Amino acid sequence: MKLLAFDTSTEAMSIAVGDGARMWEHTGAGGAQASSTLIASIMRLLREAQMSLRELDAIAFGRGPGSFTGLRTACSVAQGLAFGAGLRVLPIDTLLALAENARHTSGRLRIAAALDARMDEMYVARYDFASAGAAPDAEPELVSPDHFQLDPGWALAGNVMTPYAQRLQGIGAADFIAALPTAAAMLRLAPAMLAAGHAVDAAGALPRYIRDKVAKTTSERAAERAQQASAT
Repeated sequence: MKLLAFDTSTEAMSIAVGDGARMWEHTGAGGAQASSTLIASIMRLLREAQMSLRELDAIAFGRGPGSFTGLRTACSVAQGLAFGAGLRVLPIDTLLALAENARHTSGRLRIAAALDARMDEMYVARYDFASAGAAPDAEPELVSPDHFQLDPGWALAGNVMTPYAQRLQGIGAADFIAALPTAAAMLRLAPAMLAAGHAVDAAGALPRYIRDKVAKTTSERAAERAQQASAT
């Protein structure tokens, strides 16, 4: 099975091409910067792998949650390439790809995947590879770092310790795995997800948003400052 996978939901762009036996990878700047480099990087990697788009069996992409601009970039590129080559697309939750990356590198099987959602919140989903197999399902949610709790026997994986270390109480180095969603992780997940019928037509390359807004309004910020001032 020949697959292309890419994710631009975070600060890192990740691309991978695989043929079932070998894999070729590329990383670069993600988020908003990926919009100007993603297609050219994909085409270079395909040439390196000596594959064409039409030889692929499907295109997997990170659908979110994550950077709004990064998600729109990934979805539009997946949709355009799939339409042009007559391919199906495989939307993969970015938190699942993150959890698979952490599982692969650490050997831990129960993983709470978390990405910094800005605005003092995290995107979080819990994946139990021990009981759910190769591609467990979970519902992402928005969580305040102050209210997050890690169950015994679970690891926290993601990019949240740097901004929220002081607020994630009781989580030490032994329970944290620094990780991001990667295209290599998506290639490992893809065969089971394709076999389960999760591929969709190109028009179904849509982002998964957990939050509908990316910034606070001026009045909201002013109200917060006033509340903080009254509290002191």
